[in-house]
Amino acid sequence: MLALPEELRGRGAGLRVLNLGGVNVYTGTPMGSMVFTVMAALAQMELDIKRDRITDSVTKHRAAGKDLGGRKQQLTDSQILNARRLIDAGEPAPQVARDLRMSRATLYRRIGALSK
Repeated sequence: MLALPEELRGRGAGLRVLNLGGVNVYTGTPMGSMVFTVMAALAQMELDIKRDRITDSVTKHRAAGKDLGGRKQQLTDSQILNARRLIDAGEPAPQVARDLRMSRATLYRRIGALSK
C-alpha cells in the first residue's frame, strides 16, 4: 500500500483518498503523505495481529484435538463401508453413488480414506 503513493510521486502525481478515517487525504502534500503512511501502517498492524490470533487459535485447537470446522460429512463411515460392500458384490458404483446422493468420485474418495 505504501509503494503506490511513492510510485505516483515518482511520476509527478499524487493519490487522493476521499474518506480515510473521516478526512480527505492527498499524498502530494507532506501532511497527507504522513497521514496516509500512518493509516497504512495501522492497517498492516491490525492485519498482522489478526493473522497471529488465527494462527494461535488453530494451533491450540489442533493441540487439544478439537474440531477445526469445515463441512460436516453427510454419511457415516459405516454407510460408506456398506456402499463398498454393495460395489464388491457387483452393484455398479455410479448407481450406488446416486443412491447415496453423492458423486462417484466422492464415494471412491471416502472409501479410499477408510481403507487407510
